[in-house]
Amino acid sequence: MPKVDRRILKTQEALKKAVIELMYEKNFDDITIQDISDRANVSRGTIYLHYMDKYDLLDKLIENHIHELRNICVSTADMDFINGTLVCTEYLEHNYSFFSMMLASKGAPYFRNRFLDFLIEEFRNEIDVTKGKNQGLDEDVIVRFVASSYVGVVEWWCKNDKPIPHHVLAEQLGILLERNL
Repeated sequence: MPKVDRRILKTQEALKKAVIELMYEKNFDDITIQDISDRANVSRGTIYLHYMDKYDLLDKLIENHIHELRNICVSTADMDFINGTLVCTEYLEHNYSFFSMMLASKGAPYFRNRFLDFLIEEFRNEIDVTKGKNQGLDEDVIVRFVASSYVGVVEWWCKNDKPIPHHVLAEQLGILLERNL
């Protein structure tokens, strides 16, 4: 894989930061390329060198976070739910401005669905309906229940400005996952 120029990475990070900051101020549909350009201190042409439009920029930003969460799930596959969830909530804490914007506002409504789809995919591997407490239950119902609950709790955490520390959130989510999966 070729090495990416640090200037390109710096520009892309400035653009991603700019769009998140602007979404705190106004609806995504009202944000213009010029707004992003001004906030990131780059020319409009520079934006188009990296992204097709503002929707492509937002999509790449979302995809990057989903990719990082997927990597976290892979790296924590051998951990119990509490410790694995701790790594995930540390990521949420570190990227709080993004997640709070995406989940606590109407700025990018389709992020919630992308996040939910990602969790459904991840939790599907954890379900066993052939034995134990989930025996005889429909796998899709269980997976959607757990994933929707997880998204709902993270959404609550973001909307309420982190009412509990991320490690407490991780512990409680981990316990709930152990009970339901």
